[in-house]
Amino acid sequence: MAELDCIFCKIVSGELPAQKIHQDELVTAFRDIHPLAPVHILIIPNKHLPNMNDLHPEHAAIAARMLIVVPELARQEGIADGGYRLILNTGVDANQVVMHVHMHMLGGSRMQYPMG
Repeated sequence: MAELDCIFCKIVSGELPAQKIHQDELVTAFRDIHPLAPVHILIIPNKHLPNMNDLHPEHAAIAARMLIVVPELARQEGIADGGYRLILNTGVDANQVVMHVHMHMLGGSRMQYPMG
């Protein structure tokens, strides 16, 4: 069930445009509109879950699918061999801006550590 005011739910449904690069029955992946790296993809569950604290055992298939699509996207984007970073922010202290679970996939250049 989608949240009426959730921008990511609107992207999943097609109500808002996004540069989608993957969508299946469980997850959607699209390019971030404010990229922090040459490749910056957001991978989100199609089901509205506000943050990782809302992920429960019944969401195991969603969590697994979010991770399973990563290597496929990395190969598609040409960053599999060079490497990439995955980031999941949870809550305001982690700077989660959109309250819908999402994983950032960053790559295409040498990453600094730590990333600010």
